[in-house]
Amino acid sequence: MDVVWSATEVRSRRFRPTPVRSDQAELDDHFRWLRRRRIRGYFEVEIPDVESPQVTIGFRGEYAVVHMLAVAPVAQSFVLAGDGSVPNGAYVDLPVRDELARFTGEVVLGVYRAWDLVRAFLQTGRTAELGDWHAL
Repeated sequence: MDVVWSATEVRSRRFRPTPVRSDQAELDDHFRWLRRRRIRGYFEVEIPDVESPQVTIGFRGEYAVVHMLAVAPVAQSFVLAGDGSVPNGAYVDLPVRDELARFTGEVVLGVYRAWDLVRAFLQTGRTAELGDWHAL
């Protein structure tokens, strides 16, 4: 199954918004490449040719945050509830595109758990099964 994605480039370490259409293996390879190089990263992913939301992941070190951007019936943004990797009162700075944003532990996930959730979305096209979403 093909996916459409944009991501942080390895060489420039900047987010490149130009979408790429590939199989999921190429997307996974890009994620692993960034992780091996210890580069903070940001991805926007969606399923082509169907009306589905866009899911994003920003990661730095061992932590990540996952957003959902829905356009129908109205444009709305959500953030996925955290997994306890960071205490609720603490915070972590994670990338959103090329800027760092501060997130509380309530919405921070372990990086590999977050990536598994992104992959699950790409397999099913459903976001409800990923966990609890908080409207922004």
